[in-house]
Amino acid sequence: MWLPLVAIVIGLVVLAWSADRFIDGAAATAFHLGMPPLLVGLLIIGFGTSAPEMVVSALAAAQGSPGLALGNAYGSNIANIGLILGAVALLSPLVVHGQLLRQELPVLVAVTLLSGGLLLDGTISRLDSALLLVLLVSVVVLSIVRARQKARKRASVLEESESVAPAMSLRQGVGWTVAGLIVLVVSSRLLVWGAVNVAEAMGVSDLIIGLTVVAIGTSLPELASSISAVRKGQHDMVLGNVVGSNLYNTLGVVGLAGIIAPIEAVSEALYRDWPVMAALTLAMVLFCLGRGGPGRVSRPEAALLVMSYLGYNTYLVTSALAGQAG
Repeated sequence: MWLPLVAIVIGLVVLAWSADRFIDGAAATAFHLGMPPLLVGLLIIGFGTSAPEMVVSALAAAQGSPGLALGNAYGSNIANIGLILGAVALLSPLVVHGQLLRQELPVLVAVTLLSGGLLLDGTISRLDSALLLVLLVSVVVLSIVRARQKARKRASVLEESESVAPAMSLRQGVGWTVAGLIVLVVSSRLLVWGAVNVAEAMGVSDLIIGLTVVAIGTSLPELASSISAVRKGQHDMVLGNVVGSNLYNTLGVVGLAGIIAPIEAVSEALYRDWPVMAALTLAMVLFCLGRGGPGRVSRPEAALLVMSYLGYNTYLVTSALAGQAG
């Protein structure tokens, strides 16, 4: 068992290091290009940390298991809000800026409702999937256009960045963003491999491993990058990461898998997993609205998110064990 244990230790150390480099590179790139941190979180970090889910879902669909993409996407969204946003806000309450409330959160709510509507007929067809991918491209393009217009009209974006100007050049920033992301994903895979092997050696079933160790492991890139961002005071990157990752999961992960092979939506996805995802999304929106002042995800609200996530996973595990026993 020594090799898996070494993999866990190395994975954790490299994961923390690569998350720091990834965030530093992304922040430097944002500074040199005049991009607001929220857009960096939505596009660079949100897309980058969702890349593993996209690859897994595409391979699953190509191998005749497109339904895995649905659980992959919805499970990741639930973890992003309940585990990642909750855990990070427990460490440091997050301040929410107006752009997120006016633009990105309403889009996420609309996309979440649309995903539930597509489940009603029991199948996500290739036409449905094409619609999801078109919406994803539209969201990305509109975000880029809005950010560039805002940067031209408001020099204050650059002025604010100048007070914390990074030491990296643009080339170094892009290089560390790409390299940090690659190492981040590889180290998380190494950590999951080690954890799965240790769990198997201890006699834990494959089902429990999949529901717990692997589920959390696939969220490690988002968790590591979010913790690193909040330590550096980049609250917008944290929220942008969660919102962006959920958009990519709902539109890109499901859309890509559904284009490869239509997805049969089992009843559990519609009546169990989607309502949990929608409820957590709504809770995040309500927390971000604030009451008589700037939006803020407080520690009590963060604790509620984490407890909801733990309760959902406890229900999954106990239901699965009861099914096995029956």
